Amino acid sequence: MEEMKVMKLDKERLEHELKTEWAARNLCCFDAVDSTNLELIRLAKEGAPHGTLVIADSQMAGKGRMGRKWISPPGSGIWMSLLLRPEISPQSASMLTLVAALAVVEGIRGETGLNPQIKWPNDVVVSHKKICGILTEMGVRDGKIDYAVIGVGINVNIREFPEEMADKATSLYLESGKEFDRSQIPGLVMEAFEEYYEKFAATCDLSGLKEEYESILANYNQPVRVLAKEPYEGVARGITDGGELLVEKTDGTIVAVSAGEVSVRGLYSYV
Repeated sequence: MEEMKVMKLDKERLEHELKTEWAARNLCCFDAVDSTNLELIRLAKEGAPHGTLVIADSQMAGKGRMGRKWISPPGSGIWMSLLLRPEISPQSASMLTLVAALAVVEGIRGETGLNPQIKWPNDVVVSHKKICGILTEMGVRDGKIDYAVIGVGINVNIREFPEEMADKATSLYLESGKEFDRSQIPGLVMEAFEEYYEKFAATCDLSGLKEEYESILANYNQPVRVLAKEPYEGVARGITDGGELLVEKTDGTIVAVSAGEVSVRGLYSYV
């Protein structure tokens, strides 16, 4: 197999591709960090402004949801975190993750022509396999959000995954057979994020984005298994304005499932 040519992310090129007003206008590039979220949390505590973006060629300790590790080898993906200082309640912060998922779908679509979907709440998938994970963390002061950090990991030019992940994870390269210039995608995602964030901020909920989110929701009208304390099965019927998944149980009742409490899987596969 031909070796992949690894090009480091270049700050000047990344900035050249930006067409945003505030997202990523304060851009911090690193060869390697423990995790972009941890690096950005440190910067947030030092007073970094709204819209700061940290991006790294590799992460030594990338983090996923529920404490899982995120594999981030050098030169193979986009590992980045965006700092927000939103005027919303801490209870609303989880919705930012869904806003980010929409932006990632738009960014990937714009660069690759692929048609990603979202596995609720925030995994971006292609061919029912995960291509991007998103993790939002926040700091609270006096009952208000001091900072929210949205970490995004996109598998771009990864050629293979460990055996235990091969049926659940994929990359832009594996889905298209092409290598991609990683410097294009962050700007496209940031541009889309600004647009979606504006709609979110206007209502402080997902009412203005619900229709678009449901149109690319891989779970929509699909059988799902809710991995709660007492797992149950049902059919996903969309989301609420607050970003909860509506699951119709076998007895016809509809439950609003909150992302912080449970995981949802497809009945027959990861999605």
